[in-house]
Parts: sequence; structure tokens; C-alpha cells
Amino acid sequence: MKKGTFILIFAIISLGFLFNSCNNKKPDTPFYNVNTFIGTGGHGHTFPGATMPFGMVQLSPDTRKDSWDGCSGYHYSDSIVYGFSHTHLSGTGVGDYGDIRIFPSVGELKTNVVYGENYKQGYGSRFIHEREVAEPGYYATYLIDSDIYASFTVSNHSGIHKYMFPKSSESHILLDLVESVTSERINYAKIEIINDSTISGYRHTSGWANNQHLYFYAEFSKTFNSWGIENDGKRTDKLTVAEGDSLKAWFNFNTSAKEIVYMKIGLSAVDIEGAKNNLETEIPDWDFKNTRKLAKEVWENQLGKIEVFGSDNDKEIFYSALYHSFVAPNMSSDVDGRYRGHDNGIHKNPALDMHTVFSLWDTFRALHPLFTIVQQDKTNELINSMLEMYSHDGLLPVWELAACETNCMIGYNAVPVIADAYAKGIRGFDEKIALEAMVASANSGLFGLDFYTSKGYIPANKEGESVSKTLEYAYDDWCIVEMAKLTGDEEVYSDFIKRAQYYKNIYDKSTGFFRGKSNGRFMQPFDPTEVNFMLTEANTWQYNFFV
Repeated sequence: MKKGTFILIFAIISLGFLFNSCNNKKPDTPFYNVNTFIGTGGHGHTFPGATMPFGMVQLSPDTRKDSWDGCSGYHYSDSIVYGFSHTHLSGTGVGDYGDIRIFPSVGELKTNVVYGENYKQGYGSRFIHEREVAEPGYYATYLIDSDIYASFTVSNHSGIHKYMFPKSSESHILLDLVESVTSERINYAKIEIINDSTISGYRHTSGWANNQHLYFYAEFSKTFNSWGIENDGKRTDKLTVAEGDSLKAWFNFNTSAKEIVYMKIGLSAVDIEGAKNNLETEIPDWDFKNTRKLAKEVWENQLGKIEVFGSDNDKEIFYSALYHSFVAPNMSSDVDGRYRGHDNGIHKNPALDMHTVFSLWDTFRALHPLFTIVQQDKTNELINSMLEMYSHDGLLPVWELAACETNCMIGYNAVPVIADAYAKGIRGFDEKIALEAMVASANSGLFGLDFYTSKGYIPANKEGESVSKTLEYAYDDWCIVEMAKLTGDEEVYSDFIKRAQYYKNIYDKSTGFFRGKSNGRFMQPFDPTEVNFMLTEANTWQYNFFV
């Protein structure tokens, strides 16, 4: 072969590899710059599964239980998956959710679960990250032990499972209403087999959210040839209805090689009819590809609100963070506007998408101010959701979860969220009710507020986190002052402008720091770098910049 010919052939082959490489490279768009695995390792506490922006459903794998680094149900260091449940928290420091777990398998039916190295004594499978695929609104993985490829996509209130089974006369899909991210109490649950491809049920649990209600309605694309329900460890074939606090069910299929079985499920905090209506409205058919496409379009629209330039790594970090910013709070009302309130009653407001998961101490500083720029309509929805909560129990939320107040963390930080939005011209809520709610929360007398209002500070020997609470209450009161000023309420302004100065009562001029006080005297000894019972997840140096 002539040298010139060799060079030409080599060049053509090289170009082929180059074009092939270019074809395999993902587009440089905000959507494809998201890496949903960021935050799933270390202490990130995020999940990689499928969810919509602020959606009710978070369909994601569960790889551990009762672990602080497993608050989301998943940790990147794990190699065993125990199922795929439909609700998950993102980035929290306390675990909950992991509701309505599903697990496909072949061979011997196992309904118990054993976490850890002895996982084969129950249901579960190995998986590897090389066979995982995740993007906004979609997740997939390969279950090594059963040779099943599992993939998932979602709408706002519903999810669809896609299981590619091997050839087997013993293919199963397990429904587990016992397991969760944490060992929460199952107060009661129900499973009903409606026909040979449709099921429904619910569970009422007490965990971090002490009164959570969740209902589901699910359909299979393939009729199951047999089924059974396990109640408190006792298995019964062909049982059609069961109630109790330890319920599981299994559905058996004959599958050919690479046969796909779909399962779609709707959720509701109201009732089974709501779950059914949510599912039929959002995923009326078995078009998995189209459901995924619709989810992608919504995420593209949301992520495209901000355009950044820089290296590939920088864009991945930025858009992954933006993605996580839009995961919560989550919708809690059904498509017909019904929702479960803080009073445990069922309410209806078709004009409002009610929301839950208000981690306000964590989010009032940066996340909600971001929302006032890129999520203004959502900001109105979130504020109106908080005002609905106020109408039910007389207070704005502190750390609200599943229509339950956990009272986690400090401050009445719904106040700065509302004031910030109003100051920026966001006015899609009743300003008088908003100010009324802000004042009510500031006057609750809870969590040291009785000392704060009577003494002008919170004594360290009477209430934990006294320094942080005094400073945060003073800031929250200043936000009420600004809201009163903007709305022309002179009486509220006059009352709270005094309270907003209370931060000065714990300032030590001799050291230049805010310090804990007891009986009117500063606590001794004093170390501004120490994290102690008078502060909240910080030291005095850090809180010195708060007000």
C-alpha cells in the first residue's frame, strides 16, 4: 500500500471516530448539564430518581434505611438496591418518606428485607453505577441478581415503572407498605386488588411527619396470573382486600425474554379517588417515552431560565445546583384542587397548587430570594400555601412536612420569605392576611418568645439556642416592620420596630460579639469559636454577621 493511500484511509477512519464521538456527546444545554448524582454521596442527602419541578412524586431507588446519610433513601457508596419508592426528601438533615415501595424480581418470592451484606435472605439486588442512567425526570438501573432492567419517569402526581424481565415463569412485582426511609410507625394501611391489573390502597404513618396520609391507585400493563397479600407475616393467596399495620402484596407473571411490564401509579394525600384521578389525568396511556419527553420539556423550560457560560465542569455544578433548587417544596394538592390541611380536613382550592416541605430555616436566606427572581409565580403559590396553613392552625409554618408541623429548627422564617417577596413587587396574595399571619407567628409565645417579648432577650438558662433565637427573632421582627411600612400599618410598625432592636440586648461591647445571657449577665466562660447549646449549627463568629 502506498504511503499516501495509508494516510488517507487513516484520516477517514480518524474522522469516523471523531464524528462518532461527537454524536455520542450530549448537547451543551442546561438540561444535559445536570448531574442528578451530585449530592448523593458524602453528606449531600439528595436522591438521583425521577421527579418533576416541585412535583408530588419522587420515584427513586432505596439503598439504605435509618441512616443519617440516607435521609433521601439513597447513598452513592451503596451497591444494593431494596426497591423503588415514590416519595423522597432532598437535602434534609432528618429522614422521612420512602412511601409505597415497589420491587421486581424473578425466582423465589421473598417479601422480607434484610439490609446489608446478608441482603439475599430477603428481597434486594446488587447494582452498579456503570449501569445507572439518570437525568431530570428519568432514572434507570440494572438489577444484577434478577437480570431486570428497571426505568422510571414521572408527571406531577404520578409515576410510571418500566421493567424489562428475563424469560421466567416466576416473575414478580412486590408492593411493600411497611418499609420506609426510616423506621416510622405504620398506624394503618390497606391494599385492595380491584381486578387482575389494577390495585389501590393507602397508608397512614407517624414519623418525622407525625400524621402522614398517602393514597395510591396503580395499574399494570400486563395482567398478573396470580397474586397474594401478606398481613403481619401471614401470606394469603388471592386475597382481594386487607387492612392492618404490616401489609405487603405480590403479583406474579410469566414473562418472555426481554418482555416489558409497565406499572403506573398515582398518589394523593386526600383519598384513593384523588390518586386515580391524578393518574388518569396525567398518564392516561402506557406511553412511557412520551411521559419522559413531557417531563424533559418541563425541566428544559425551568432550567433554561438562567444561562451561564464557563467550563463544562462549572456548568455541570451550576445546573445541577439549579435543578436541586427546583425539587422542593412539593405539590400536595390533587389535580382537582383538593388537599389535606393542617387541621387534617380536606379542603378545595382549584386556583391554588398547594405545597408541602417547607424547610424554611434552611431556605429563607438564599433559595426563596432566588425564587423571587426566577420563580415569581411559584413564589405566589408558596406564600398562598403558607397562608392556607395559617388559616387552619393560626400560625405560619416553621418546618412543614406532609401537612404536619415538625417545629424543627428556629425562627418564624416564613416572615422574611413573605416580606422579601412583597418588597420586590410580588403581590399575588392578600397583604392584610399575610401581615396578620406574620404578627400571629411572632406573638405565639412558643420557643422562648415569651422570654423574648418580656425581657428583650432569651435567657440562656431558660431556653436552648438562646443567642441564635434572639438574633433571628429580631431579624424576623424587622421583616414585619418592613412589611408594615409597605402596607401602611402604623400600629404594627410601632410595636415591632422596638422588638427589632432586641438583638442589641445580647451584644457585648467589650468583646464585640453577641453572647448568651442569664440573669442579666453574660455567660462565662466565652469562646467565640465554640459551637454550644446557645447557638444553632454555628458559632458566635458566624452569628455575628446575622443582624
